[in-house]
Amino acid sequence: MPQFHLIAPSGYCLNQEAAFRGVERLLAGGHQVTNQSIIPRRQQRFAGTESERLADINTLTTLPGENNIVLAVRGGYGASRLLEQIDWAGLAARQRHQPLLICGHSDFSAIQLGLLALHNVITFSGPMLAGNFGAPQMDPFTEAHFWKALQQPTFSVEWQGNGPQCHCEGQLWGGNLAMLVSLIGTPWLPAIENGILVLEDINEHPFRVERMLLQLYHAGILSRQRAIVLGSFSNAAPNDYDAGYTLATMVDYLRTRLTVPVITGLAFGHEQQTVTLPLGAQARLTHEGSTSHLILSGHPTLKA
Repeated sequence: MPQFHLIAPSGYCLNQEAAFRGVERLLAGGHQVTNQSIIPRRQQRFAGTESERLADINTLTTLPGENNIVLAVRGGYGASRLLEQIDWAGLAARQRHQPLLICGHSDFSAIQLGLLALHNVITFSGPMLAGNFGAPQMDPFTEAHFWKALQQPTFSVEWQGNGPQCHCEGQLWGGNLAMLVSLIGTPWLPAIENGILVLEDINEHPFRVERMLLQLYHAGILSRQRAIVLGSFSNAAPNDYDAGYTLATMVDYLRTRLTVPVITGLAFGHEQQTVTLPLGAQARLTHEGSTSHLILSGHPTLKA
């Protein structure tokens, strides 16, 4: 039975009830949950002091046992403060010896992208403790896709997407759009060419999403990919001032600037219903008509 080990490198968990409900749900499923004491930890808006949050990451190098699922409590902000002091080489060595299945999204994307950029370490962009496992009702789609990704060495994700016909292969990478853009010009942004870039975000108006995507475009990052897959952009509703400018029209505009296919509609991101994607895995993407299909392989999995 896999063991969940909690980390909190980012923001304070405001919804304590949800976090402990997530713990109870995992315990009820027969799992051990270690490091629960970090849940109420707080320093200003952060989930503890800098040294405490850094220790959450660096002590993973000596985490005992196998079949460890490392689960972020929540996102928020704070991981960017830690990047210079993370023991990247130690984490990579641990992954070669006894892989940890590291899962989270949002602000945690900064650490996931750093691991991929520096040492090609694969982590999982997927549910977190408070927001997903601690929801009043755990979404069956999210739970099923989480275990499929962590248990199956090759698995597929299918959805009703929108975009041009597409058949391509490449390394899957990406995560939270704002965090990825914040790493441009730093050592922690993967320099991946001919990849499949997956992006999602929350609380960003469509024009802000466009601005960040254009920054990736102007930096040459989008044009170097085989395809771009857009997940959910929660709480991005336009207003009266937009006069018909929406996420959909923004995507249409982006497509006029790119020769790379842009596929939308993937249930991925800050939603109760989300897939789990191994960032750094090998991917084969097809889109025909209204059906999109990702086949993923080469990622670490739980041992039977």
